Amino acid sequence: MLFRKKSDTATTGRLGETYAAEYLIRQGYEILEKNYRKQFGEVDIIARDRGTLVFIEVKTRRSRLYGAPQEAVDFRKQRQLSRIAQEYLISRHLQDAVARFDVIGITLDQQNRPMQFDLIRDAFDLVE
Repeated sequence: MLFRKKSDTATTGRLGETYAAEYLIRQGYEILEKNYRKQFGEVDIIARDRGTLVFIEVKTRRSRLYGAPQEAVDFRKQRQLSRIAQEYLISRHLQDAVARFDVIGITLDQQNRPMQFDLIRDAFDLVE
């Protein structure tokens, strides 16, 4: 069995976030922040899409052996992202803003180039 080092996973994740930002810009998103961190977690990308504030989780994989990357955004992760998004909106006095959660799954080829992008707009509702 092959185990990846934590640093390999982090490198894949950061590479995926770079590819995701480029892809989202091509789709018309305006990137506002990357890697927005709070003590209880991180949102990979915060963007604006046609007037809607979007909190985006990026999942990157080198294969689909264990399923599609976006399937890794489980209930626990949705709750964490919801909490961070609420804090972001409150801290910027944007409680009345229209917002949503998107998930983008990226599969890389053996040369670490994006092979497939799967963007799920409005992937889940706020989890409290």
